[in-house]
Amino acid sequence: MTLKVIGAGLGRTGTMSLKLALERLLGGKCYHMVELFEHLEAHTALWHAAARGKKVDWDKIFDGYVATVDEPSSIMWRELMEYYPDALVILSLRDAESWWKSANATILKVKQDPPPKEPPERVAWHAMIMDIYPHIHPDGVSDPELVKASFMAHNECVKAGVPPERLLLWQAGDGWEPLCKALGLEVPDEPFPHSNTTEEFKARQSARKAEQNS
Repeated sequence: MTLKVIGAGLGRTGTMSLKLALERLLGGKCYHMVELFEHLEAHTALWHAAARGKKVDWDKIFDGYVATVDEPSSIMWRELMEYYPDALVILSLRDAESWWKSANATILKVKQDPPPKEPPERVAWHAMIMDIYPHIHPDGVSDPELVKASFMAHNECVKAGVPPERLLLWQAGDGWEPLCKALGLEVPDEPFPHSNTTEEFKARQSARKAEQNS
């Protein structure tokens, strides 16, 4: 099995909704950070090697998957684009200000400090993230203006680095139509999935902390 779609958009650009949509359209699983959390022991070391510029067996990570979106794969979009030359690259977009507000309230918080009282596999994941994030946020993730600038720079880099015939620019509000057109598929007769709002993200984090403290 080979990847049909590579998502180059960073987290909090509708990647969970995109994951669900691609799974519906392609009839297979789509990799996402939530998938990595299900395979921490097997996958974290491979992603850490990629972060350090080492050669990685991508097929080992994506075995059983037809697409990938979200981080960390969106950070390694160049490598994946070269390894899977027939895959469509989807750059999920969002305006920088609303992206910052969402990301700062969710995913960026765990990137700033080492996780306390976490199991070894979670500590290893955090170490990997801290090595891979400078690829897109070389100035760290604390200063709002620098983080927004690096977010926009990432998007422009993808636009410049992917051949136009392989690239789809997409926003969550665009729904099914652009995805289906790019993939040559019929538009499903059902609402487009919308998932992983800031509130949903925070609820999952709170539930996880409560479980750890119980």
